[in-house]
This record gives sequence, structure tokens and C-alpha cells, in this order.
Amino acid sequence: MTSRDGCLRLAAVGDVHMADDLRGRYAPALAELSGQADVLLVAGDLTQHGTLDEAAAFAEEFAAANVPVVAVLGNHDHHSGLDEEIAELIRRAGIAVLEGEGVLLDTPRGRLGVAGAKGFCLGFTGRCAANFGETQMKAFTQHGIDSAGLLRHGFDALDRAEPAADVRVALTHFAPTTSTLRGEPAEIWPFLGNHLLGEVIDASGADFAVHGHAHAGSERGRTEGGTPVRNVAQPVIRSAYRIYEIPVRVTAA
Repeated sequence: MTSRDGCLRLAAVGDVHMADDLRGRYAPALAELSGQADVLLVAGDLTQHGTLDEAAAFAEEFAAANVPVVAVLGNHDHHSGLDEEIAELIRRAGIAVLEGEGVLLDTPRGRLGVAGAKGFCLGFTGRCAANFGETQMKAFTQHGIDSAGLLRHGFDALDRAEPAADVRVALTHFAPTTSTLRGEPAEIWPFLGNHLLGEVIDASGADFAVHGHAHAGSERGRTEGGTPVRNVAQPVIRSAYRIYEIPVRVTAA
């Protein structure tokens, strides 16, 4: 593809649900990324059932990328209760896995800061769960609140970095906006995302946000504050990855 001058090129995909039968599907395309993108972001659901064998298949497949790879886990990666082990296995393959952290990458087109967290469901303004009532309901809603706090921690880490990032991107699995959920039944939107994630993205001054999870949703949307958001779930983009160009901030001398 032809890149505009002054734009950082970001490749992204989510919901690859890697298992043994998918080995070889992504590696050939990922091995040629360096001529097209500066970084690859993977927006969760790296595995199908959250097993270590599936995580090993993901790590082997995505380590073929010849650009830096940054990922978050998704709900499928938690299914077997091995999320910490999965994250560590994937990190050993040289892939960054974020959960409340920020990572800075120096690319030929500028310095990229990525704040990442899985996120969690909660719902959206006017249609979200309330942190009230039964212990189980309060635990559910508190987890959604805490998930947004983890994303905020990631941006806090970027805020402390020197020199500052030229481009700041939020990477989550759950959606920060309803605008990328269109196509999914409205009844399940509260289980696909969390308005607090969007509020953190807007408050942080993010330039761009990437998520997955909504297999029948829409690719393009925006947060309430206007930050561009892309749903990169593989069933939505229908390719090994999709490339996006983000203008690099020009800082006065």
C-alpha cells in the first residue's frame, strides 16, 4: 500500500482463536509485514479455549512477524484459568502482552505508545450495569470498573515516558464504544463493551483505539469524544490483518 507522508502505519487483528488446525494461516503474511507496517497489534482472543498448547501455536505463528508485536488477552484466553501462564509463554516468544501497562516503540516514522488492557463488559451510558445490590452484581460491575482503571494505568505509564510518544494508541479486547457494535444484536451490547474504556481513551488524549470481541460488529467507529476506533476482530476484517495510517504529531521545537 502507499503510505501518506508523516503517518505511522499500524497493522491490527483480533480474535484469531489459534489452535493447531490454524497453524500456517497467518505466518506467511506476517513474515512480510515490515514493508507495510511499523507494528502489529493483536486485540485479544489469541486462543480458542485458553490452553497452553493453543498459546504455543499462537506464539509460534505470530513470532513470524518481522515487526514488533503487541497483544492483549481476551475472554477466550481466560477460559481455562491459565491466563497468566499464557501471557508468560507468549512474552517468551518476544511478543509484548499488556494488562494495565504501556509500551513505547521507536519506529522509522515516529515513537508509538500503546496502552493495553483486556477490558471487560459493563455496558454503555444509560444502558449499563449498576454497582448496587447483590454481591455477585457488585463483583461483576466492579470488574468492569477496574478494567477501565487498568487501561488508565497504561496511559499513565506513557505519560511518564521521556521523550513522549508521537502517537498514542489504546489496545483492548472489549469495545469502548457502541459505534463498532452495530451488526451485533443490541441486547448483547452490554456484554461486548464498556463505556468507561471509551472515557479513559478520550481523557488520555489517545489518537486511535483498537479492539476485537464483536465478531458481527462494524469495523469503523468513534468514541463519544471523537477518537477513531477500529474493530479488528478477524471475522470483521476477514484478513490476516488490516493496516491503518495514523498521522504523527508535529511538535514545535
